[in-house]
This record gives sequence, C-alpha cells and structure tokens, in this order.
Amino acid sequence: MFVQLLFYTFSLVLLATAAGVILLRNPVHSALCLVLTFFTSAAIWLLIEAEFLAIVLVLVYVGAVMVLFLFVVMMLDIDIEELRAGFTRYAWIGGITALVLVLEIVGVVATRGLSPTIELKAGIPPSDPTLSNTAELGAVLYTKYVYPFELAAMLLLVAIIAAIVLTMRHRQGLKVQDVAKQVATRREDRVRVLKVEAERRE
Repeated sequence: MFVQLLFYTFSLVLLATAAGVILLRNPVHSALCLVLTFFTSAAIWLLIEAEFLAIVLVLVYVGAVMVLFLFVVMMLDIDIEELRAGFTRYAWIGGITALVLVLEIVGVVATRGLSPTIELKAGIPPSDPTLSNTAELGAVLYTKYVYPFELAAMLLLVAIIAAIVLTMRHRQGLKVQDVAKQVATRREDRVRVLKVEAERRE
C-alpha cells in the first residue's frame, strides 16, 4: 500500500514537472523542471528495483546533459520573443502529437485486462540469482554493445564541442576579452606620469 502511494505521488509530480517543461515561458525554468522530472523518474525506477537505471539517469542526464543544456541555454542569449512568435504556427502539430500519445496510453490501459499477459521471459535461461542488475547490464554493455556505447560517447563529445563553438561565436555589439592583448600591455601604454610645476600662491 505504501509503495503504491509513493508511486502515485511520484507520478503526479512527474506529470506536473513534465507539463512545466512545455508550458513555462522561461527556458531556464523549463530546464529546471526537466531536472526534477528526471529525478522523479529515477525515484519511480527505484520503486521497481531498477537501481542501475535510476543511478544512470541521475548521473548522466541530470549531472551531465542537463548541466550542459543549462549552460547552453543561458549562454546562447536566446530571443524569447522570437520563440513565442513562432509558437502558434506549430501549435497544431503539438496538439496532434499530444492527442496520439493520449490515445495510445488510453488504449494500453483499456486493453490491459482484456488480453493475456505477455511472458517476456519465455525462452530465456535463468540467470545466477547472486548477480545484481548492475553486473548483468555491465557485462552486456561492455561485450555485446560496446561499439554502440562508444558511438554514443563520441556523439556526446561532438555535442559538447558544438555547444562550445556556439557560445564562442562573434555577435554584433558583443564585448569579448582579448587575452593576448591584455598580457602584452606595457605600463607606458596605460599610465602616463606628468610632472606638474608647483604653483606659488601669494
């Protein structure tokens, strides 16, 4: 009973934060809502004993991807008014997508009691009960799926480099530091000593 109460509580928080990602006008606030959404999803995964996926979600998405996303959002100087102007143009596409998702979820929930349960473990040999989920996933990830894993790492590296390049672009009216010029500055270029004759007051 207590686990079900936690599940419904986390689900309500998850739905509210997911709606905040879409409805909030400030992109930084939307990104923070997405961070809370990931945390709540990790809590739900812990309830179903998928601890490895929960830790990976917190460490990878919240700790790395979302921090990078926040830096990109805050450093790219996004024109909020321009984004709002084009929102109504594509609102019908978002409405159709949301309707399809709702129909799919309702269809799955409605037919859950009508069809027999699918046995997902049929034909799979039983695993060693002493092994944990983390050990099993690690063995599969670094043997069978090692090349897709390395490819995903390369894609993240390219994304980081692209974010840095976008933040370093030159814009009109942007004041940037010239480190080489600052280091090469001499005292004679910045300070001028004037010798002023003393005035005698009578």
